[in-house]
Amino acid sequence: MPELPEVETVARGLQQLVAGRRIVSVSLGKTDFIDDPVALEQRLPGRTIERIERYGKFMLLRLSADAQPATPEPAAAALLVHLGMTGNLAPAPAAQPSEKHTHVRFLLDDGRELRYIDPRRFGRMAYLEKDTLSIELQRFGAEPLLVGKNEFAERILSRRAQIKALLLNQSVLRGIGNIYADESLWRAKIHPAKLGSSLTPAEAESLRKALQHILERAIVLRGSSISDFLDADGQPGEYQQHHRAYGREGEKCYRCKTLIRRIIVAGRSSYFCPYCQRAPKRKPVAKRKTKRKVGAKTSKG
Repeated sequence: MPELPEVETVARGLQQLVAGRRIVSVSLGKTDFIDDPVALEQRLPGRTIERIERYGKFMLLRLSADAQPATPEPAAAALLVHLGMTGNLAPAPAAQPSEKHTHVRFLLDDGRELRYIDPRRFGRMAYLEKDTLSIELQRFGAEPLLVGKNEFAERILSRRAQIKALLLNQSVLRGIGNIYADESLWRAKIHPAKLGSSLTPAEAESLRKALQHILERAIVLRGSSISDFLDADGQPGEYQQHHRAYGREGEKCYRCKTLIRRIIVAGRSSYFCPYCQRAPKRKPVAKRKTKRKVGAKTSKG
């Protein structure tokens, strides 16, 4: 599933390719991943795509105010798009035959179509405006690329949950997924099963810096193409060539040559180096003392 660097890559590409274009019409195929298909058909035509930005793992296509006469108070709105596991959003000439699994086509004023293709339809598309947009965005945590030292420490050190689970929790940090959680923990030398509350402030800061460094580098390399990911130009990313932990089970650690292992943490496969990322020590289980009942008989012999 595309994570922050992949979604940022697509958003930047679309910003260059379609920002400023007006939506002429909307054509829908299968709509089970769309919150309100009728809203797309009725509210998008005539609006301009003012800009495209990323919010966590989502893209927001910011739209101009509704200029329809029936609308008493024009409201700015946005089209929220989640690519799911196999989704792709990219422009194509309107005359070009649509690929299989093309479920949404936005005809633009320059003769192109912005097409959403998704074989498995695990993505999401929703038209949001005013309060609904605000409520939707409030569900998510801090932006990993911008979060500061103090806020990051507060969000991590105050929780008795495994650090891998905290990184994947979108209400803690928005946009992080399995790949970049494993890569950041490896770089910071922190075991994925370690509790957030057990990290020292120095470890938390090391993790924050590792996370931001890896995300920024992955964006430069247009993300990781593990299976289906392509950018807005139809090109794969290159960061998968620089993975140090994710997907490398049985291969040597780049630091110490110990074999990378895989375990399940927070319900997800987690790749780590057992030497560089030492497992948290388990507290010994205290033996329970059984109290002898008053007046109980003791056996002799």
